[in-house]
Amino acid sequence: MKKRPIIAITMGDPAGIGAEIIVKALEKKEIYKRSKPLVIGSKDVIEDALRFIPSNLKLNVVKDTKETKGEFGIIDLLDLKNIKLNEFNYGEVSAKAGKASLDYIYKGIDLAMKGLVDAIVTGPIHKEAIQAAGSPYVGHTEIFASLTKTKDYAMMLADNHLRVIHISTHVSLRKACDLVKKERILTVIHLANKALKDLGIKNPKIGVAGLNPHAGEGGLFGNEEIEEIIPAIEQAKKENIIVEGPIPPDTIFSKVIGGQYDIAVVMYHDQGHIPMKVTGFKYNKTTNRWSSMSGVNVTVGLPIIRTSVDHGVAFGKAGEGRANEESMIEAIKMAIDFAQEK
Repeated sequence: MKKRPIIAITMGDPAGIGAEIIVKALEKKEIYKRSKPLVIGSKDVIEDALRFIPSNLKLNVVKDTKETKGEFGIIDLLDLKNIKLNEFNYGEVSAKAGKASLDYIYKGIDLAMKGLVDAIVTGPIHKEAIQAAGSPYVGHTEIFASLTKTKDYAMMLADNHLRVIHISTHVSLRKACDLVKKERILTVIHLANKALKDLGIKNPKIGVAGLNPHAGEGGLFGNEEIEEIIPAIEQAKKENIIVEGPIPPDTIFSKVIGGQYDIAVVMYHDQGHIPMKVTGFKYNKTTNRWSSMSGVNVTVGLPIIRTSVDHGVAFGKAGEGRANEESMIEAIKMAIDFAQEK
């Protein structure tokens, strides 16, 4: 029996659905069989989520990680005491809530860097709220990279049989095209190869998407494939990495789902996010709810383990008890997988 790792779970923006989906996820006994989850957040907000869900889980407020019980039925909480219910409104952007969400992230990173927790799972934050709080960062990925002093990193998304890893993420589409360079592509191929090996895949098969329609059609629709993508792939092959491409973006994802490749290296944000959310997110117009919101976001290349839900704060349903916890459950499970393979 492997030792149960301590998985720190940051609450995210208090005005969003973070507290709710964490509580719902921790109602699953299977998570406690494999780990000791520790929530980093606000006692007031977690208690309110327990009320409106409603949930019978109990709180165990701890002062440090050594007090984590990891007992099913109990939520171990590191209370940062940084926001109260009367200081924000569910579903509204506020600097106070943005600052609180940053505090949870900073604390989680500090604990992980000191080896006091084995992985971090992040709840959703709001980009406008953290900007209002004075954050110089646009999102989680940039925060983790900066505070861990990581130069080479990438965003990986995973949902069942589909995995993608990005060359670029939070930049304009025009700038994203300029970032398709051999050096960056080769770096991301390396990161993908290592991440999959860290998950226990001995010989990962990597497919690299083209940037242009039909992967450039031999230069007819653009030269990025010829000048940047192919040279990176050829170099990776010389390093004995199993990699193929460039593959037309309209077929590569079906090949990953079908098992021809273990992951797709994608050139920009939406090229990877759209197929992930088509497969993982299912909206039911009859109930006006998402019947499925699966998918996990992983920052690869860091010296610590970080996974996250693959959705936002969902302000439209915050505080109502109807948020879908599926992505949070999957993020916790993947964090456990990485921690146990480490």
